[in-house]
Amino acid sequence: MTKLTPIESEFATTEEAEAYDAWFRAQVEASLADPRPGIPHDQVMAELRAITEKHGNS
Repeated sequence: MTKLTPIESEFATTEEAEAYDAWFRAQVEASLADPRPGIPHDQVMAELRAITEKHGNS
């Protein structure tokens, strides 16, 4: 186990960094393989605005 400093990485060890990298790559691959259509940016932002306004965080 190789320890990392905060200057080198946000992870404490190389094993943590490699595990995160593997997880992240799997998420990207799953997203790219997803057959559902994408959601337009404007629609996502409108939904987010409605949620934040509902909770008083505008």
